[in-house]
Amino acid sequence: MPAFLAAMEAPQRNLTLALGVSLLIHAVLLAVRFTPPDFIDKARERALDVILVNSKSKARPSKAQAKAQTHLDGGGNTDEDRRATTPLPPSKHIKEGNDLIETRRRVAELEAQQQQMLTRLKSEKAIAADKPQERPAPQTAPNISGTDLATNAMAIARLEAQIDRQTSEYNQRPRKKFIGARVEEYRFAQYVEDWRHKIERIGNLNYPDAAKGRLYGSLVLTVIIKANGDLASVEISRSSGKKLLDDAARRIVQMAAPYGAFPESIQRDTDLLEITRTWTFTNADRLRSD
Repeated sequence: MPAFLAAMEAPQRNLTLALGVSLLIHAVLLAVRFTPPDFIDKARERALDVILVNSKSKARPSKAQAKAQTHLDGGGNTDEDRRATTPLPPSKHIKEGNDLIETRRRVAELEAQQQQMLTRLKSEKAIAADKPQERPAPQTAPNISGTDLATNAMAIARLEAQIDRQTSEYNQRPRKKFIGARVEEYRFAQYVEDWRHKIERIGNLNYPDAAKGRLYGSLVLTVIIKANGDLASVEISRSSGKKLLDDAARRIVQMAAPYGAFPESIQRDTDLLEITRTWTFTNADRLRSD
């Protein structure tokens, strides 16, 4: 024991030793540094921020600021729950077949003849009531021929067949969802985000050597993906003005295929997913999605 501690009285010596031990423990604790594991930082980088909105709109906003559970373009102007009442396309001008027009004309003529006959009979009855005379034999109204009935039936059958064919073609069309670089429904947002990360990773690993340090620009690319993740088509919606960059973007999307299959929440009402995004080849020789 040091001499200065031995010279102290017991209570004072114990207090001094306690203070020294306390300072030593605090110094050790302050020297220890705690850092979060790497997987927490990676999870934070891949986190997807979603806001909840209390309304929705059919139109996708031109400049989205966040992801939400549905589309919202600044609110709406109606609360009505509207839905399509017919699969047939609207048309202001209806062009009917010649057979149907001829049938209607024939029916109109027959109705006119019947009206004339009724008027003549009423006149003759009024004259006969005033002056007895020999009553002429009534004329029988002409009957509609079987040819007219058959023509009318054929015209109606053709219209029914046309409506049935158009309805069948409408129901057989693949259910397609259009996704742009705006606010999407949350169930599509995660899939599109994973797709974007994969394109950027493949694009940066296969960046065109001919463009490095020399060419850069942006283009709009439209990609259609099937439900099983296969690539249906890829096309340039707006060129960058440089054929080398356009061909490189198309090649990168094809190299990254196939993509992940649609989740069950998407497959229940979507067969094709059409994604339109702006891709930029930066002057730092990197591929980035805007």
